[in-house]
Amino acid sequence: MDRIFISDEIKELAKVAEKECKPYFDAVDEVALFNSEKVLNAFLENEVSYQDFAEINGYAFFDEARDKIERVFAEVLGSEDALVRAQIMSGTNAIYLTLSGLLHPGDTMMCIAGTPYDPLQEIMGIRGESPLALTRNGVSYEQIDLIGDDFDYDAIEARIKKGGVRLVEIQRSCGYSHRRGLPIAKIEKACSLIKSIDPDVIIMCDNCYGELAEKKEPTEVGVDIMAGSLMHNMGGGVATSGGYVAGRADLIEQVADRLTSPGMGKYLGANYNQNIKFLKGIFMAPRTVANAIKTAILTSYMVEKLGLPKVVPKYDEYRSDIIQTFDFGNEKDQIAFCQALQSYSAVDAHFTAVPCEMPGYPHDEIMSAGTFAQGATIELTCDGPVVDPYTVFMQGSLTYETGKLSVLAALTKMQKEREN
Repeated sequence: MDRIFISDEIKELAKVAEKECKPYFDAVDEVALFNSEKVLNAFLENEVSYQDFAEINGYAFFDEARDKIERVFAEVLGSEDALVRAQIMSGTNAIYLTLSGLLHPGDTMMCIAGTPYDPLQEIMGIRGESPLALTRNGVSYEQIDLIGDDFDYDAIEARIKKGGVRLVEIQRSCGYSHRRGLPIAKIEKACSLIKSIDPDVIIMCDNCYGELAEKKEPTEVGVDIMAGSLMHNMGGGVATSGGYVAGRADLIEQVADRLTSPGMGKYLGANYNQNIKFLKGIFMAPRTVANAIKTAILTSYMVEKLGLPKVVPKYDEYRSDIIQTFDFGNEKDQIAFCQALQSYSAVDAHFTAVPCEMPGYPHDEIMSAGTFAQGATIELTCDGPVVDPYTVFMQGSLTYETGKLSVLAALTKMQKEREN
């Protein structure tokens, strides 16, 4: 197997990059310190103790540790309540659980951040043929596209004034689109507009990849409920399963009833020895998220200086999530980068990433994910649909140092292959 090798050219460029990126690294560290204080205060306030790590199985009625975990998550996320469970298998699962728990036949939902991320399209029913899709169960779907990287406030205002919208959905991250993540300030502006017209509209946010990237969360600026995966930011690279929903207590109650059964709600559901992973994960999350963002900033600088045509966001642009994208313009280079990064992963480096069909995606996907937990995108991963413009979506890194080494070695390997 290959060992880490970084060319002198790439090493020198990295030195320049870190010097140029230092002000942006410092800003990331400031956010990490702020959010670490929130996490530590939540632990202190809720008196987390060693006995909370004990396994409770079966029905887990009156599981005080589980309830404590959910209070910690709610406090960190600025929410009234939270549902944090091993039974929620992914961010997509958490979002479907939320939408199906809140929307009923005759309701209208509206996505105001454009077309949702590929797997969510089947949830909505705008692609695929699942009989459980929302539109096949009496829910109407509407969509308002973004204008560049911002909401179309005029179109949102006009539609809300017409009435009849039950739920507005906001996707914070870019998904597989070519835009930047939506910062909290823009989400707050959209929420204020909607609530000023119709305060009864439920505003739901797909918060995947955005948690702890800024000093505020969507539920602190007008979002009523949001959902995400513990395999992303909030699990801190420690949680090996699970997801969360956080927001207004009355809405969480409805979603909990959908997860278990009406009348059971949050009272049912063992975490099967996951308590310590959930608690340690959120404890580590602010620093892990910071490591991921710093790795993304460095990569952005490097690939831009090496001549890739489209890098989003650029190294000096504001970030509200952990995702870094860049276009290769051709299939060969896109696949080569993903394969190179896989070859310098701590886990499964001896396997080769190849494009293949993936559940929930309409195109073949190339996915590099040498991770300790399968699919954990808070660890260093990169992926993308193998279609023009052959974009790579990179995210995560448990430590900045290993992220840096893997990226620099992958870029070196790519350059060497091009020369040959």
